[in-house]
Amino acid sequence: MTEKVAVVTGGGMGIGAAICERLVKDGMTVVVADLNEGAAAETAATLSAAGGKAWALGMNVGDAASIADGFAQIAQRHGRCDVLVNNAGIAKTYPFLDYPLDHWHQVMNVNVTGTLLCGQHAARLMREQRWGRIINLASVAGIVASAGRTAYGTSKAAVIGLTRQMAIELAPFGITANGVAPGPIDTPLTQVLHSDISRRHYTETTPLGRYGQPSEIAGAVSFLASDDASYVTGHILPVDGGFVAAGILEI
Repeated sequence: MTEKVAVVTGGGMGIGAAICERLVKDGMTVVVADLNEGAAAETAATLSAAGGKAWALGMNVGDAASIADGFAQIAQRHGRCDVLVNNAGIAKTYPFLDYPLDHWHQVMNVNVTGTLLCGQHAARLMREQRWGRIINLASVAGIVASAGRTAYGTSKAAVIGLTRQMAIELAPFGITANGVAPGPIDTPLTQVLHSDISRRHYTETTPLGRYGQPSEIAGAVSFLASDDASYVTGHILPVDGGFVAAGILEI
């Protein structure tokens, strides 16, 4: 196969930037798509300076027109999309009884509808070569409930269901769809979102006893994007230090 083209939404910082770095190392041309065009440009420039192939694309996954325009640029420039990583997402914490409706709609639009639309556009390009990999970033919050995450947790549970739907409907075209569910990962987002109490709780209830690193999520994405994962589709891989598996940790 000719050189693969990978699109990573939310690729400018944190987990997204780590995924971009890993896929470039895997030999792919990476489209660093992000609402923050400055961050996307900086990440793409860093990767290019290190000898990789990457370019920045301004894309708002909360806006259907922006998504359509972005994929039109990708189609014009490359004529293909081999790998899509739906990483972009937003989150805030509020008590359930006080959860603002406007933020509920915003989270669902970005985290769920954005994943749907990017998946549709990418899959139409993948269908042409009858090969493709879609990797959706879910979360352990979509598997087990956590306080304050009414919209975020629900949106990530929806992403898990959407991943399975993509898997069964896109399989005839040689496209696989899987998800990665990060546990507590040390990123700029979690540094703002997680209070000291939350950080202590995550550390105490995660069997490995620490936050994960963005590169550890990128490694899982790399596998799911590879030929080694050719018979894996419709699954969600928690990368969480054992958080989801844990119950009582001491006797």
